Amino acid sequence: MAVPGTLPQRVFLLAYHPGKGRVPWDTNLGAMLRAAALADLYLKGHLTDANGRATTDGPHPCHDYLLEALLEEIAESKPRKWQFWVERRQRVAVTAVRQQLSDGGWVRLEPRRILGLFPTTRVTIRDPRVRKQLLGRVNDALKSPVGRVDPADAALVAIVAAGDLSHVLDRRTRRAHKRRIQELTELTGPIGPALRKSIRDTAAAAAG
Repeated sequence: MAVPGTLPQRVFLLAYHPGKGRVPWDTNLGAMLRAAALADLYLKGHLTDANGRATTDGPHPCHDYLLEALLEEIAESKPRKWQFWVERRQRVAVTAVRQQLSDGGWVRLEPRRILGLFPTTRVTIRDPRVRKQLLGRVNDALKSPVGRVDPADAALVAIVAAGDLSHVLDRRTRRAHKRRIQELTELTGPIGPALRKSIRDTAAAAAG
C-alpha cells in the first residue's frame, strides 16, 4: 500500500506508537497536524510568507477537504502569524485526518468506552509497512544530500523534530543530526519555528 498523499496524514501515521498501539496522549498531535497542513499548502505554493504572516492570493483546488478548509480560513482572514494558524482548530484537524486515513484504508477505527463511560476511538494501522516507509523517508532525509531531499520529506523531519516526537527521532538522533534538521527546517519556511514556539508557549501556559 502506498503512503498517504498529504503531510497531515503522514504525520498522523508517524505519531502512532506501534508498541503502545495508539498515538500517545501527550503527543502534540493537533499542533503537528495543523503545522503539516500549513507546510503542505506552503510547499505547493498556495501560501506565502509576508513579514512572518501567512498569506494567500485566494482559494486553490487541493483535492483534500482539510487543506482546502484551512486555505479558505486564511483567505477570509486578515494576515496573521503562522503560530496563530497552528493553534487553531486542532481537535478538528485530528478528527478529520483520522477519518481520512480510515476512508483511505490506512487505519481501522473502533469506537469504544474507557471504564465503560468515556467514549474514545481506537486507531489501528492496517499495514505497518506504510509507517515503516515513512520512517525510511525520515531517515533518508537525515542522510541524503540536502539538494536531493524531497521537500515533503524535509517537512516531515522539521515537524517531527519540532513536535518532539521522540519515538520517531529520539534525543540522541536529534542531537547527532542537529545541523541537518536545521537545514531541512529552513527548506520548509516558517512552519517549523512556528510549531516549536506554539508548543513551547502552550507548555509554559500549562505550567503557569
